[in-house]
Amino acid sequence: MQKALIGKKIGMTQIFDEKGNVVPVTVVEAGPCVVSMKKTVETDGYTAIQMGFGDMKPSKVNKPMQGHFSKANVAPKKVLKEFRFDDCDAYSVGDIIKADVFEAGMKVDVTGTSKGKGYAGVIKRWNFGRLKETHGSGPVARHGGSMGACSSPSRVWKGKKMAGHLGAEKVTVKNLTVVKVDAENNLIAIKGAIPGANGGYVVIRDIK
Repeated sequence: MQKALIGKKIGMTQIFDEKGNVVPVTVVEAGPCVVSMKKTVETDGYTAIQMGFGDMKPSKVNKPMQGHFSKANVAPKKVLKEFRFDDCDAYSVGDIIKADVFEAGMKVDVTGTSKGKGYAGVIKRWNFGRLKETHGSGPVARHGGSMGACSSPSRVWKGKKMAGHLGAEKVTVKNLTVVKVDAENNLIAIKGAIPGANGGYVVIRDIK
C-alpha cells in the first residue's frame, strides 16, 4: 500500500546509531492526518484521496470549507493535500493515518517550500563565477556578463539564467532514509536536510 503523510518541520538535530556514529537528522511532526475526501472515476474522472493535517478553530473556516468538513464529519484542518494512489480503495473517509505507517530504514521523498531569499544576483542564484577584477573590467565583478549575440538572434534566449527571485518554490528531495519513528508523539527523524524553514509544512511519501 502506498503511504504518505503531511507534517510540520520541527528542526535539525543529531542522533547516534547502533555503531555510535553521529547521524544528522531533521525531525518532522508527521500526522496524525485524516482522510477528508475520496475522489472516484465516476464522480471526478480519477481516483485520489485528500488528507488534512493540523486542527484549527471552526470560526476561522469559511462557509464552503465548513460544508466540506461537515460532509466528511471531520474537524477543520489547516492543510489539505491530495494524493493519487494506485490503491485508493484501501482508504476510507475518516481514517486516521499516523507516523507509524513509516518505519526506520524506509526510503522516502520529502516535498516542501524552500526558504525565500528575495531578489538575488546570478552568483547567489545560479552559482556564476566572478569576472576579473583587474585590467579595466570596472565595477561589474558580480554581474552576469554577456546576454547573447547582437545581430543574431537579436534578442535574449528564453530561460537565460539571470538575476531574479530566489527560493520560495516547491522542492522535492528524493531517496532520504527514515532513521527513527516515534509513533507515540508522531515524530519522524529523517536523515539529512529537507526543504523549508522550521515550522513549514512538508509532505512525506514513500519513493516511487
